[in-house]
Amino acid sequence: MTTTPAPRPDGRPRKQIHLGAHFPGVNNTTVWSDPRSRSHIDFSSFEHLARRAEAARFDFFFLAEGLRLREHKGLIHDLDVVGRPDTLPVLAALAAVTDRLGLAGTINTTFNEPYELARQFATLDLLSGGRAAWNLVTSSDAFTGANFRRGGFLDYSERYERAAEIVDVARQLWDSWSDDAVDADAETGEFLREGAVQRVDHDGKHFDVHGTFTTPRGPQGHPVLFQAGDSGEGREFAAATADVVFSLHGSFEDGQVFYRDVKDRLAAYGRTEDSLKILPATTVVLGDTAEDAAEEAALIRRQQVSGPTAIAYLEQVWGRDLTAYDPEGPLPDVEPDVDNASLTRGKVRHVKDPGPVVAAWREKAAAHGWSIRDLVIEVTGRNQFVGTAQQVADDIDRYVQEDASDGFILVPHLTPEGLDPFFDQVVPLLQERGSFRTEYTGTTLRDHLGLELPGVGGSQAADLEGARA
Repeated sequence: MTTTPAPRPDGRPRKQIHLGAHFPGVNNTTVWSDPRSRSHIDFSSFEHLARRAEAARFDFFFLAEGLRLREHKGLIHDLDVVGRPDTLPVLAALAAVTDRLGLAGTINTTFNEPYELARQFATLDLLSGGRAAWNLVTSSDAFTGANFRRGGFLDYSERYERAAEIVDVARQLWDSWSDDAVDADAETGEFLREGAVQRVDHDGKHFDVHGTFTTPRGPQGHPVLFQAGDSGEGREFAAATADVVFSLHGSFEDGQVFYRDVKDRLAAYGRTEDSLKILPATTVVLGDTAEDAAEEAALIRRQQVSGPTAIAYLEQVWGRDLTAYDPEGPLPDVEPDVDNASLTRGKVRHVKDPGPVVAAWREKAAAHGWSIRDLVIEVTGRNQFVGTAQQVADDIDRYVQEDASDGFILVPHLTPEGLDPFFDQVVPLLQERGSFRTEYTGTTLRDHLGLELPGVGGSQAADLEGARA
């Protein structure tokens, strides 16, 4: 099936595309009200997407997570999907029904402890045969933190500092077991090799950890680390720490700029460009013709941004109750309430200074004749690939071969079958041109992503110190 890969335009060898399947359900990307959508909590839905992704030879399955239900004007915000089982048990269950697919989960570094997280991910990695990944996220949101003992204790400026230390401690714990620590020699009665498990002693600003770790080192040494963050601080943290960046930069030109900026930071930490993969989130809409795909994409966007959703979005910027306004009518003629920016809590979309944003939106709406709903559809849209299967395959391959990304994390609008057309139609085309695997060539997620095994000890702790400094 696979042909000899053609070189890239600059003559370099063709890059292999990395693909992840994102199980949706934490924002209005997901159209839960569509008759074709099924449960977002039944295990069968998670299993369907994971099994299909593995059959298509995807790198990994990805789960996002929310630590508190979002509220809008004091009520649970149920325009989007509400509720999700805990991430780690879902991934552990998926480990039993898949063999090669990576299992990536979002877990917060602000409201959790390093020993606990290191143990949970080491266990998932061990039991899955080296397929675990941890998507590191931070939060300074006191509303979310109210579910935890230390609530809103952490200043915004300290969130990456704490995250860097939590990763540092986790790596010390993972490295405290040598690869061959378990001997289990029945004749000598020796279970662990002498000196193979080291005590960890860490005293830091946020954590004091002293003792021995309970979990043997997994087949890929450390779970793969994902990180999302676009600020200068976030990019530096990714360059020092991450194996994969979950990027928000979807357009081709922006993607190239972000790609080059982050990759250029790696050398300062003794890392090569291949040691970090940049994978933007994206959606895909396919059609028999380009026109069919564009029409379907427009229908999906109107499903995702209903009238009430459009009004709720504007309320976050205006800081006012706008339910009296028609979502199919013009933008509100009242000015924003700059002191009431917390109508929505749990997922912050408002801006610190709404005045310029409102002025720009009014100008755009007037120029294009947009209604409230039209405007919100426009300003909330993420990058998406829309077209025939051949057009989408061409576009995805161009992004990767011309260094706008190393691949993509695909987010469907329907659960759990939203990516089935991509699996069936686009993947074979990418395989035919030699840009995507036809079979797994390794067993661990690091194998799939082309990442080296981390050495025990190593220089990564020093890199983290540099990131904190």
